Amino acid sequence: MTDSNTDPGRVLILAPVGRDAPVLAGMLQGAGIEADVTSDIDALVAQLDSGAGAAIIAIEALRRGDPRPLSRWIAQQPAWSDFPFVLLTHRGAANTPDLTGNYAAMLGNVTLLERPLHVVTLLSAAKQALRARSRQLQAAAQFAARERAEAEARELAQTLEQRVAERTRELADANDRLTAEIAERERTEAALAHAQKMEAIGQLTGGVAHDFNNLLTAVIGNLDLLEARLQESPLRRMVEQSLRAAERGAKLTSQLLAFSRKQRLTPMPVDVDRLLANHVDLLARTLGPSVRIETVLGAGGAPAMADATQLELAILNLAINARDAMPGGGTLRIETAAFDGSTADLAEGHWVTIAIRDDGVGMEKEILQRVFEPFFTTKETGKGSGLGLSQVYGFAKQSDGSVAIESTPGAGTTVRIVLPRAATQTATVTPLRADIVPQRPGARILVVDDDEDVRVTIVELLQQLGYRVIAAADGLTALNLLQREQGIELLLTDVAMPEINGVETARRARLMRPHLRVLFVSGYADLAQFGSDLADQDVLKKPYRLSELATRIDHALSVAKQA
Repeated sequence: MTDSNTDPGRVLILAPVGRDAPVLAGMLQGAGIEADVTSDIDALVAQLDSGAGAAIIAIEALRRGDPRPLSRWIAQQPAWSDFPFVLLTHRGAANTPDLTGNYAAMLGNVTLLERPLHVVTLLSAAKQALRARSRQLQAAAQFAARERAEAEARELAQTLEQRVAERTRELADANDRLTAEIAERERTEAALAHAQKMEAIGQLTGGVAHDFNNLLTAVIGNLDLLEARLQESPLRRMVEQSLRAAERGAKLTSQLLAFSRKQRLTPMPVDVDRLLANHVDLLARTLGPSVRIETVLGAGGAPAMADATQLELAILNLAINARDAMPGGGTLRIETAAFDGSTADLAEGHWVTIAIRDDGVGMEKEILQRVFEPFFTTKETGKGSGLGLSQVYGFAKQSDGSVAIESTPGAGTTVRIVLPRAATQTATVTPLRADIVPQRPGARILVVDDDEDVRVTIVELLQQLGYRVIAAADGLTALNLLQREQGIELLLTDVAMPEINGVETARRARLMRPHLRVLFVSGYADLAQFGSDLADQDVLKKPYRLSELATRIDHALSVAKQA
């Protein structure tokens, strides 16, 4: 479409019959007017779009061709444009219906010239058309300039209003930021207070669990000794019940340590799909017939890096909570999946998730904010310790993962554990031996523990297994015994002791006897404070059963013999 920048000095000629076109072009060019000949209507329209000041058209070109493209072009002109045409007719044809009723109306701004025509008439018509076009273009340019000036004036008039609006927005943004910062500060202070409270509770529970572990070691050890000596006695049943109660106490301390994140975990690659598949029957027996268990095992064998025992305990705790939330029965759905990415509280990485869903009563928002606190429970008195979810929370965090809970009153609850994905395949765990038959009876063992009850119990347990045992109440006494006594093959030492701890005792003992094998025993879960190399050593966690002690002693002595 022609615009205000088009050169108005060029005339287009459409006269496809005879020699009219070259003759007309020659006449115009002879008068200094630029002229271009077009072959048909489409070519003419194309040239109009590329810029021209006027067009001379022979009427037979419109009659023989399709004038619709030209009609559309004329109809689509800008408001300021009225392109001039010169239409060449035959003498006496000016009054024919097809010309006056159609072509002239279509062309709009048209000058009619009858042929044969004089050169002066042609030049006059062409120049008049070019002048008219030139005036249109000038008017368009002036109109555009006036519009630009008015736009600039409007822009200047709006500047103050815009500045006021911008300043208002800046003030509003500043106020919003201040409000957000105040809210964020309040959230941070609340989170800090919560973290400090949880840390204080964690330190308390960790210390209590340590003391209980020592007590339970003596209790369980002595009960094991009694059980071995009461094979046919009716008192054996009472010992077995006491052992079960003591193991429940050990489970309680394990939950306390899990919450405080100070338990000693043994992470290894765990195939969560296989683990769950192997434990569905156990879960079914535990939850009872009113709970239907569904599993969607979608991890695809991707191993999670976690302590398998603690993971099983976490799943069991969540399943029991789900059962209690469905007093009339319902469906427990366990789903696993592997994904790459990040979560609200975990950075980009490779993860394995375990989701436990129930369709129970659900929880209110106020309860959800406290469910991971130790000893917090919504169950009736005596129906729960309030440590199940706190154990799950501590286990997930200590495993470098996370745990999240979603719940809607009346619509059920979902707890999702996220654990780091292991880079290697799942490990094979060697079960503890149950036969309690020592592989090297008569081996000499030095036992070091500052708790007399625990020390006496360990000595009796080892003697029951057929070992020769000497004991010391502290590390310095143990080192003196090592200097005097010969044939000691294994040092069995507690970690947390006064004066010098078990790690330092072992270090000095190895200076005297480089091939001495050491087995650490501890009820104190936070072992990092005793040195980073302790993570590479064998540690037997208190409390333990006689079978576990026997297995670990055999392993330690076999390694010592190979060395």
